[in-house]
Amino acid sequence: MIHIPAQNIPEVLRQFAAAMNTKVISNTLRIPAAFGSGYCSGYLFGDQIRLLILNYTLHQDMVLKNPDSDIHHNMILFKLQHVFPVNTKLQKSPLPTVLIATRKVGPDILMPVHTHTATINLEINTDYLSGLIASTGQSTIIASLLANNQPLLFEEAIPPSLPNIVLEILNAPASDPFHQYFLRIKAEEIICHLLMNLEKRKEKRLQPLNQADIQLVYMVRDKILENLDKPPLLSALASDAAVSTSKLKILFKQVFGKPIYNYYQQFRMQEAARLLKEKGLGVAEVGYQLGFTNMSHFGRLFEQHIGVKPKNMLHSPKKILT
Repeated sequence: MIHIPAQNIPEVLRQFAAAMNTKVISNTLRIPAAFGSGYCSGYLFGDQIRLLILNYTLHQDMVLKNPDSDIHHNMILFKLQHVFPVNTKLQKSPLPTVLIATRKVGPDILMPVHTHTATINLEINTDYLSGLIASTGQSTIIASLLANNQPLLFEEAIPPSLPNIVLEILNAPASDPFHQYFLRIKAEEIICHLLMNLEKRKEKRLQPLNQADIQLVYMVRDKILENLDKPPLLSALASDAAVSTSKLKILFKQVFGKPIYNYYQQFRMQEAARLLKEKGLGVAEVGYQLGFTNMSHFGRLFEQHIGVKPKNMLHSPKKILT
């Protein structure tokens, strides 16, 4: 049997187990049937990296005191969402995304444990990361993340290079003597890919965010995605959010990396690709459903965003581009 040091288990995982009167075995907590189903796995790789794999369903929400809220203050969080395999025939598969945040985004004193959670959380020490990245030629965003001295949040679509790495993490056998070494390498690989993707953004100045800023940006995002058949009206969105149009444009682009209309078109085309691929709908039917009256325009826009013509979507193994 492989000996796994007890000190490399995140304390939050221990407290979660204690709340359900069970134990963490080999870095994994299996949710007791009385509380729900699924599992949580957690690893501490020294003071440099933390990895939490959370894939569970609870009968009701729980609230835990987060024992790590006053430590790891110099960590950056990468929260990968919608990256677990799903049966697309049974449900709509949301676009995989990652939240990248400094520790100053929120107090995080209490940790809600929601009834359904499916995320992979990675945290990396900024001092350690700074030693791995060249100090010259950094983008404003990368430099600000490494400084980690103001509340910043960014959301990115998961790049096509990452799903296979995620599957390698999820399928890595715990019995392998190289298991934890392998997980650490894969965690760093994911972080590197995400930072390289984030570095492509061109922002020269960043605005520190408060909780109200984050809430209003996500409220606007949800409104946009609720009505993909109707182009968003900036003035109406700003009015609903009780903020000026100029501030809304700045905050939205900073968090999501795209202007509002570009973001809308990206998700509109990704929804079109999903309807063609997963539901097997016809091109015209999908176009009309998403508000297009000119199918030639729909086809050109689809190919621009997705990389293939709509009529070829059912026959193309190509993944949806970000």
